[in-house]
Formats: sequence, C-alpha cells, structure tokens
Amino acid sequence: MFRIKKLDIFILKSFLLLFAGTFFICLFVFIMQFLWRWVDELVGKGLGVTVLAQFFYYSTLILIPASLPLAILLAALMTFGNFGERYELLSMKSAGIPLTRIMRPLIILCILFSAISFYFQNVVAPKAQQQLWTLVVSIKQTNPELDIPEGVFYNEIDGYNIYVKQKDRNTGMLKDVLIYNISEGFENAHVIWAERGKIESTEDQNHLRLHLYNGEQFENLKSQTISSKNVPYRRETFREKHAIIEFKGGFEMVDGSFLSDRSDTKNMAQISHSIDSLRAHVDSVGMTMYKELNRSTYRAINLNASDSVKLEQNKSTRLSVDSLFDSYTMSEKERVLSNAANYSKNLATDWHMKGTVAKETDTNIRRHQTDWHKKITTSLACLIFFFIGAPLGAIIRKGGLGMPVIISVLFFVLYYIIDTGAVRVARSGEMNIILGTWMSTLVLTPLGAFFTYKSNKDSVVFNIDVYRDFFRALLGIRQKRNLFKKEVIIEDPNYPRICEDLLAISDECRSYLDHHSLKTAPNYLRIFGFNEEDNHIAQIHDRLEKQIEELSNSKDHVLLELLNRYPIISSNAHKRPFKNRWLNILTGLVFPVGLVFFFRIWMFSIRLDKDLNRIIQNNGDVTARIKDESFIK
Repeated sequence: MFRIKKLDIFILKSFLLLFAGTFFICLFVFIMQFLWRWVDELVGKGLGVTVLAQFFYYSTLILIPASLPLAILLAALMTFGNFGERYELLSMKSAGIPLTRIMRPLIILCILFSAISFYFQNVVAPKAQQQLWTLVVSIKQTNPELDIPEGVFYNEIDGYNIYVKQKDRNTGMLKDVLIYNISEGFENAHVIWAERGKIESTEDQNHLRLHLYNGEQFENLKSQTISSKNVPYRRETFREKHAIIEFKGGFEMVDGSFLSDRSDTKNMAQISHSIDSLRAHVDSVGMTMYKELNRSTYRAINLNASDSVKLEQNKSTRLSVDSLFDSYTMSEKERVLSNAANYSKNLATDWHMKGTVAKETDTNIRRHQTDWHKKITTSLACLIFFFIGAPLGAIIRKGGLGMPVIISVLFFVLYYIIDTGAVRVARSGEMNIILGTWMSTLVLTPLGAFFTYKSNKDSVVFNIDVYRDFFRALLGIRQKRNLFKKEVIIEDPNYPRICEDLLAISDECRSYLDHHSLKTAPNYLRIFGFNEEDNHIAQIHDRLEKQIEELSNSKDHVLLELLNRYPIISSNAHKRPFKNRWLNILTGLVFPVGLVFFFRIWMFSIRLDKDLNRIIQNNGDVTARIKDESFIK
C-alpha cells in the first residue's frame, strides 16, 4: 500500500519552498519581457488602472505554462544541489535508498504540474489569449493622452500641429501657442497664434476645447495652386477665442469576435474541428480551380468570324496551329499575338492570386497543427526538465542561486532555440509538423534519461573536481601543501629515525640527478617507443610522503611551515604520456600531437630537476630545525 513517509514529506517541503520562489521569479521575468514588447502601445495613452490590471492578468494566465518548466528545472537543481552540498543525499544513499526512490514523490508532483500546465494551455490560455488580443487591439486604436511638450511641434492630433513655447504644470496654462490647422492640406493651412491658451478635454473624451487669449488668426480665402501668384487671405485679431477639435482620447473596447479564427484562441477540440473545416475548404477550392483550369486550357482566344470558318474547314483534318497562323495577314497576326499576351498575363495574375490564397490557407492549417501539438509538448517539458535538473543537482552538488541558475538558463535557452526554430520551419512547410513540434522533446528526453542514469550510478562525468584535476595534470599545475597544527595528536613523530630517512632520501635524489640529465632535451624515440616507468622517482615520492605525513603531527609551527615547502612530485610525467605502449607510439607518429607532448615531458623533466634540488635543501632545513630545537632526546 502506498504511504507518504517522512522522507517524502521532507523532500516535497524542500522542493516546494524553492519552487514557489523560482516560479514567481520566472513568471515575473516573462511578464517583464512581454511588457517590454508592448510598452510603446501602453505608454502615453492615459489608460486607467482597470485596463492595465486586465493586461497583466491575461498575460499572467498565458505565461504560466511557459514559466512552469524553467521553475521546475531551477528548483530541482537547487533542491538536489542542496541535498548534495549538505551531505543529505549521501546519507539517504548510505541508508540504501536509490536516487529513483528519492525522486519518486517529486516525479508524482511534476506529473501533476504537467496536468496543470495542460489545463491552462487547453482551457484557460485560449480564452485569456482572445481577451488579451482584444485588449491589445483596443489599446492600439486608442489615441495617445493629450500631453503637449514644450519647444517641439505636437502632431498626435489628426489635422493639427501645435507648438507651445512654455507651459505651467500647475495651472495648465500654455504660453506662446502656435496652431497649424492642416486638415485641408499644407497649402491651405489655417494658422493661429495666441499669447496664452488652455486646452482641455470634453466630458465624453471625444473633443478638445481650445481657449485662446490675445492672438491672431490667418486663413486663405481660396485654394492655392501651383500657378497661384496672389492669394487673398483673412487676418483676424482677437482677445479671446474658443474652438472645438475632434479628438477621441478615451479607451473603448472593440468587438473581439474577429479574433476567433486565430489558432491560439482555441482548445484542442476546436483546433481539430478548424483543421477539418480548412482542409475541406482547400479541397473544394482546389477542385474548383482544377475544373476552371481545364476549361480555360481549351478556350479559344477572341476568335472572329474568319477564324471560326477556318476552324470549321479544318475540323475533318488535323489542326495545325502553325499553318493556321501563317494564313493570317500581318495585322491579324499582330492582333492574335497581342490577345494571347494579354490573356496569358491576366491568367498568370489570376492564378498567382489564387495560389497566394491557397498558400495562406495551408499556412493557417500548419499553424493550427503546431499549436495542437505544442499544448502537449509544453506540458511534457515540465517532466523532462525535472529529469534534467534533479540528476544534475545530485551530480554537481552545488546549491544556492549560483551554478544552478547558470545551468538552468543554458538548458532553457537550448530548449527555446530548438523549439522555436523547429516550429518555425514546420510552419513554413519545410519540415514535418510532428517532427518540428516534437523536436525539443526528442532532443531533451535522451539527455534527461542519460543524466538520471549517470546520477543513479554515482558517475563522475559531471564532477567538476575530476575535470579540474585532469586539466591541472595536463597543464602541469599542481596544488600546494596546506599542513596546519592539529588540535589532537595521538602519537608524536619519531624524530631520530625521520632525520636518518630524510638524509637517505637526499642521497637518493643526488644519485638520481647525477645519473640523469633532466635539463637536456629527452630522446624523442625513447619517449614514445621504449620508455619504461621510472620506479625510482615513485619510490622517492612514496618515502617522502610517508615522512611528511608523520612530521605533520609535530607541534612546531616552523617545522610545519618547512613541510609546506615540499613539492608534490609527478612520478611518471617526465617519462611518457600514457601507460599503454601502443598508444604512446601512435601519439609519437602524429607529428603535431607528439611534438606537444615532447615539449610537455621536457618541461616536467626540468621541473623534476628543480623539485629534487628543493627536496635536498628542504631536508637539510628540516633536520637542522629538529636538531636545533632538541627534538631528539
């Protein structure tokens, strides 16, 4: 019988706390990105709080399915990264609990999230999408809020250009106002200048009231033409003038029924019904075009009476177009060729327009098909991203918002690029619809299975320390010793014996340096063909490390500092690149690769010479320190 255990509650609680934070962060990022897309349409139109609240509400409902996969990926990475960093995952595995059992409650939860995502995409999002697009169209048709700037011409009012030199923000009074009425054209503009003025909207938000004081008005009395030399005009001086300008500044919701044909405003059942209807329409149109094409192929082109007579005379015999054309006079030939050219041109234009209509219908069908499949693939992305994030977190063992955020963004960008590119190609008709919409799922599912398998086997494939140690060894970068005074020492070092062993190690180092020319260039053939392991250096390394380990129990700070000066010797790096002889021979035969390894081995040989000399010197300093401090009793 399935029961929820305390371990499952602990795992669920750890995941849900992180998921709640990451989900709202991801949702906020997507909303800001969506808002940035439409910010130009929203700013400066005097939209009320209700309109803006509706915009954010509908956009939030639409973006929830897109935020869920990224939030699950990030939360899974952080949860299992925290488990690994705090050794909680190690404790669970030590108790005999496999990783798949640890992931089981979260797998069930992610299946629930996938179902929620599908519900939002299939039920909530289509309705919200239609309401949002209706709102966006209404906002686009809304005139901008009347806010005339200083020092520039304001042309947001149709048929008018208004210039204001200075304005009082507190009273709304405008100073030095210049108005161009160009509703009848630039040549017949009415110009009004006023010392002061004020502009305000009417209560119905459909007109503007102009209150102008101490100014003049100029107006032409007849229309101007190019040949006009003297145009009479009228000049009016006024102390106070009032006028009304038509200007719809209020927000008005449009009828969004015309958006019902969009594929993103339908659920899966409606999309399937629309696809059947579009295909039936395409088939009927195609059949009609086919019949019309057959009829137009054999249609005579503007035949006159003489042409008909000639056709009747040649009905019993085989019709020869060339002989018929040769029987025409020059004027008749010119008429026939002209009619044929016009008919071909008209026919090409007609079929081009019909082909464009058919192509648009096919594109609309493909758009409906991709939206039908994406409702499923986006829901499955929640589960796939969990199987990517949880194993990676268990392998990397890094919690917090550092490494998990970077990895999550990289995988989500990969998913977005594959999904967007493949869907776009599928909608263009260059790729199969199913393959294009499921491409991201087909790519990421094997990755999730591979990560889960490697994590369950405790693989070091994604262990950063392993790669760091490999590149350090490849480039010859080594760590320094970091010995420090121990709080508890069980057994003190045997200083007399250690001094004898250090002196013996120094003698072995001198003997090795005398018999090997480490600073000279090594023999290329011996490196890659006949080189053997250098057991002597390996023995020196093992003996030295044994003495250092025993001396690390000392309480003397100076002695510990001398121990940190000992280099860490690479036993075989100065002799050969690989342990396998045939692999060494193959490396030597590949000239660029072999040359790189040749210089690397030479570098390690020179470094070994310095290390042995440093060991000899440091052994003398250590023995002198032991004797000076009377460690030997």
